[in-house]
Amino acid sequence: MVKAKSVKGAQAPLNVLEGVAVDLGSGVEGSQPVNSSELMPSLDESLDAELVEGTQGESEIRSVPIGAALHSERIDRALAELVPEFSRSYLQQLLGQGLVALNGKPISKSAFKVKAGDVVALEMRPTLQSQAFRPEQILIDVVYEDEHLLVVNKPAGLVVHPAPGNWSGTLLNALLGRDARAALVPRAGIVHRLDKDTSGLMVVARDRSTMDALVSMIAAREVSRKYLALAHKPWTGPAMRTVAAPIGRDPRNRLRMAVVDLAVHAGKAARTDIRLLESADSGCWVECTLHTGRTHQIRVHMASIGHPLVADALYGGSLVGKMGRQALHAYRLAFQHPVTGQQLVLHAPLPADMREAMADWGLSYNPSTGS
Repeated sequence: MVKAKSVKGAQAPLNVLEGVAVDLGSGVEGSQPVNSSELMPSLDESLDAELVEGTQGESEIRSVPIGAALHSERIDRALAELVPEFSRSYLQQLLGQGLVALNGKPISKSAFKVKAGDVVALEMRPTLQSQAFRPEQILIDVVYEDEHLLVVNKPAGLVVHPAPGNWSGTLLNALLGRDARAALVPRAGIVHRLDKDTSGLMVVARDRSTMDALVSMIAAREVSRKYLALAHKPWTGPAMRTVAAPIGRDPRNRLRMAVVDLAVHAGKAARTDIRLLESADSGCWVECTLHTGRTHQIRVHMASIGHPLVADALYGGSLVGKMGRQALHAYRLAFQHPVTGQQLVLHAPLPADMREAMADWGLSYNPSTGS
């Protein structure tokens, strides 16, 4: 483990552009149903905002060629493939405001067909929200850091990035306050999320090339993410179980996600491997490994097999002791460093509230193994 270092420097003008909005396998798991803005069903739907007029001096021009695989594709779909780190809604705004050019000519229609050999240029401007992002002096737990990236242990209750209802006091604000260079990277280098009330490890890029590499690695499932969860009801059946069930918006409650029939409802394939660690009369202690990153994936899959997470009222969980948030912790993160090639395996200790809830049920926790 590398000791966290303090990075000091004068605050630079912010230019945190909209970005990192594809399905990154982000492991979005949590957030009590206080309001719909906290649920943030996907990064595509987050931070959607009007582009800031008159900010050409702060914009970034990016040119990308159209390859043979995208010949005759709609320009909006081609852009989603070519610059996946930017949200579809943001790209639509660029098109609508004439900030996308094809072979030097502005294009505003999403349905325009591109050809192999075309060159698309995007003038990427900050949004009103991104200009409102300001550095804040918020203490964060850094468990690994080098010149290219850092890994933080996010506490429960900390929102990852600004959104309606949480324009300050977020991890993004903390990253901007910790290192002025974070303002030069889209979303301060955040490439995946944990929900507000889920604790645990997150990797953050410190430069654009590392960010692009991490985005690709997460999309390719090259980042291993393991969670610890405390769930209701004693475990029955085999100790290892794979839940492969598509997840979409619950048609009966828009605040919830649910296992859905793709022939009837919109959704995406999702897979979670679940390993029993210990079972008691009241509930079970499990390790969950994500293979996809759907919204509330672990919570939905655990509830679907009859084991809702402790204190997860949205999906049928009840309080245990002082556990006031869903009992879910991202305890292990493993990946090959995108620059150095070093294999990183990082662990975050179990928070006190989960340890106390386990003790109430007579379950044990081994800090040496993380389980």
